[in-house]
Amino acid sequence: MKVTYDPEVDVLRIVLSGTPIEESDESKPGIILDYDKAGNVVGMEILDASRRTDNPQTMEYAIARPAGADPTSVLIREKPAAKYGARSLKAKPRQG
Repeated sequence: MKVTYDPEVDVLRIVLSGTPIEESDESKPGIILDYDKAGNVVGMEILDASRRTDNPQTMEYAIARPAGADPTSVLIREKPAAKYGARSLKAKPRQG
C-alpha cells in the first residue's frame, strides 16, 4: 500500500494494489475509486484533500493488536519536515 499527497493539486492518493487500473468511478463528489479488471478496488483519490482531512500531510498508521498481544508494541507516526517530501519518524508507545 502506498499513500501520496500532492499539495500543488491538493489530491491524496491511496494505492492498495499494483494491479493495473481498468476503470475509475467518482462514486461521491471528490472521491474517485479505481478498479481492476475483476472489479476489485485497487486505489482511491481524494480531491480537495486539505478540506476533507484534518491534515493531509500527516499520516498515522497502526496495526490492530490481537487480544493479549504485547502491550509494548509501538505506533509509528510520520510527519513531514518543513519542506514537502522530507520526513521524520517518531515512535510512541501504543495505548490500549
